[in-house]
Amino acid sequence: MAERVVIVGGGFGGLYAAQKLGGASSLEVTLVDRRNFHLFQPLLYQVATGGLSPGDIASPLRSVLKKYRNISVLQAEVVGLHAAERRLELTDGALQYDTLIIAAGSQPYYFGRDEWAEQAPGLKSIEDALEMRRRILSAFERAERTTDECERRALMRFVVIGGGPTGVELAGTLAELAHNSLKGEFRHFDPSAVEVLLLEGGDRLLPPYPSSLSDRARRGLEKLGAEVQTGSRVKEIEEGRVVYERDGREEVTESYTVLWGAGMQASPLGKIIAESTGVELDRGGRVVVESDLSVAGHREILVLGDLAHFAHQGEGPLPGIAPVAMQQGRYAARLLKARLKGKDPGAFRYLDKGNLAVIGRHAAVADMGFIRMWGFPAWLIWLFVHIAYLIEFDNKVMVLFQWAWNYFTRKRGARLITGRDA
Repeated sequence: MAERVVIVGGGFGGLYAAQKLGGASSLEVTLVDRRNFHLFQPLLYQVATGGLSPGDIASPLRSVLKKYRNISVLQAEVVGLHAAERRLELTDGALQYDTLIIAAGSQPYYFGRDEWAEQAPGLKSIEDALEMRRRILSAFERAERTTDECERRALMRFVVIGGGPTGVELAGTLAELAHNSLKGEFRHFDPSAVEVLLLEGGDRLLPPYPSSLSDRARRGLEKLGAEVQTGSRVKEIEEGRVVYERDGREEVTESYTVLWGAGMQASPLGKIIAESTGVELDRGGRVVVESDLSVAGHREILVLGDLAHFAHQGEGPLPGIAPVAMQQGRYAARLLKARLKGKDPGAFRYLDKGNLAVIGRHAAVADMGFIRMWGFPAWLIWLFVHIAYLIEFDNKVMVLFQWAWNYFTRKRGARLITGRDA
């Protein structure tokens, strides 16, 4: 009888594990996800700012995995786990497993102020990106119609909270959108008058990067016209304004468009795993895993990606970034195949190939470990790395074409306002 493997999550960790297990006749693999597609999350900010369409960065899971006859795909949501019985509960049924791989990802975290989500959407799903796009473009439309200069200034002030890669990329692209892409399209105001304010609670942008690259990123954003305020902690987000503390003083800025790029927390599946297995969770809700990514006392359950707290390498846990999830997905497949042969592949080891963050048009920073770059060379590396990691060939072609078109024309062709107020 074939080994029954259930994978929860079609993100980087789950999909890479599935692909490596594909074609193994001794394995019966079922991939479960709430969505029917894999989403390339690093480029969501491009959808949010009108540079790409959702279909450019999403691939149907069935299409990606159709050549693997031993893999089934189910669109379903996990609501429970019975570890002792090796049974996974779904909203509309149950699945038995011999090995369970959970790579359910993460979601925006508002530091206990969940009510802020209504005023400051995060960026983890296509729906999030489309909501951001709706708010950004609607602000320009409202600014065109209003006759109140105070309201127009608030409409044309965009506040981005969080100075990590997501916040930096959003701030830089927003500045470019206003100063370049929308130039000459409005009659009653000048889009280049837009103010982009980036608030970061720490003392510098891109904390995981070397300070020299953080400084380069800041100068790059300021050159684009964005204002960066570090050491700024948000105290309140209300409709039309943001209250934050800086240098011991409370400051207020009026804005109708606030975008969240600060905290992330693990999927609620972490709690379900903990309740069923007794495993420890960290403060962010991530499952503390063993050196082989398994859950303590349950070697048949592996947890990957943003949901895993892996602290067996270096001083702290591995970051919740795509390269970590990719490598853990490949390792999980290798571990399972080795176990079936009675072998031990050893502990998981993450190979850090570097970090990349784009700032704007032909501007990025790259920390490759042995070399640090910025400007146009870093931007080229960023571009080709992201193209390479897109899952399907047609996505690669479409994104490359769109970027080339945007680069030479400075246009953003996916500026459609859709959603509840459209």
